Amino acid sequence: MTPFRLPLLAALLLAALPPSSPLVSTSQAQELSGKTTNSATYATEENLSYLEGSAAEKVDDYQRNQCRLDIYHPDNRPGFATVIWFHGGGLTGGKRSFPLLKEKGIALVIPSYRLSPKAELPAFLEDAAAATAWVLRHIAERGGDPKRVFISGHSAGGYLAAMVGMDPRWLAAHGLSPNDLAGIIPVSAQVTTHFTVKQLRGDTGPEFRPIIDEYAPLYHAAKNLPPICLIVGDRKIEYKNRVEENDLLVTSLRNLGHPAVEFHEMGGLDHGMSRYGAWILMPGFIKKTTARNPPTSPRP
Repeated sequence: MTPFRLPLLAALLLAALPPSSPLVSTSQAQELSGKTTNSATYATEENLSYLEGSAAEKVDDYQRNQCRLDIYHPDNRPGFATVIWFHGGGLTGGKRSFPLLKEKGIALVIPSYRLSPKAELPAFLEDAAAATAWVLRHIAERGGDPKRVFISGHSAGGYLAAMVGMDPRWLAAHGLSPNDLAGIIPVSAQVTTHFTVKQLRGDTGPEFRPIIDEYAPLYHAAKNLPPICLIVGDRKIEYKNRVEENDLLVTSLRNLGHPAVEFHEMGGLDHGMSRYGAWILMPGFIKKTTARNPPTSPRP
């Protein structure tokens, strides 16, 4: 576990300052922003459908409207890494928006997905897997490296990232596996069975009574998963059980022999603010993870 307190708050303040600020040196600004002296340029594509083949033909209007994504990517830096970011909202609300990771040499993909109760379980997991499969298959067309795709999200979005990245059945429906991902970065994710999923499966117990079944990321802990970075807020002010559940997951992964697991508890940040701290930590994890694997050549 890596606790962050005053250094994290200072980093948040520094990251908010423009590079020209006298309080920030050139090297600090470049390190915090992820920029280099050779500036990348970026392109944005909006409202793309990620449904393909027969799946795109057998949908209702709700699914057709929800199963879409936006992409922000470098257009002069081939071989870039990509972060798929799923929004939070308890699996019943929320909408897609870009994380504060722009201009860092990476692509950002933000999918929408079907929500409960309008859609039935496991629609949101199926959609998260379909969006992930679409990125793995199409990011090379934009110059990205399909071997450098990370899956992430905050709260319910972190739950989706963990489930798609750890339970092989969701990507298997697309002829893929979790090991096609470069890494998994759940932020303040519920890693026991999500409270909304519990309700949908008929559980009437208290919200904070944990269940670990097939819909729990913890159930799928294994040593052969991609690199994992678990990020949570301060256990004193985080969502109840959230830090302790993630602590158990990282301990389980390490005891199972997983070679590349990180756990960051960010002091002073509550559940909502945890994503802002995560956006500071994520570029370092991505850089470290991708350094282990040289980029592949994008498709012509």
